[in-house]
Amino acid sequence: MYLVAIAWGYVVLMMAVAEATSTNGTVLGAVFTVLLYGVLPLSIVLYLMNTPHRKRALREAEAREASASAAAIQPDGGHHAAGAAVAAERKEP
Repeated sequence: MYLVAIAWGYVVLMMAVAEATSTNGTVLGAVFTVLLYGVLPLSIVLYLMNTPHRKRALREAEAREASASAAAIQPDGGHHAAGAAVAAERKEP
């Protein structure tokens, strides 16, 4: 995935150099070439290609959270913190 991005970045860089050094080209044109042919498309493509990794990481994080919360459940089924047992108040006879 990154090899294609690096190769495309090289091509865009060469296009920008050709634009900047051309007799009819300008440095502003080279900057727009880098932005519109390089940065914008590469950011979109890399975002889309990274989607499965982000989804997998999210599922793994949710699974870790679920297992951690399942371990925190008390034996009586409640979700309260474990503490010292409080003796019931005795009534005077």
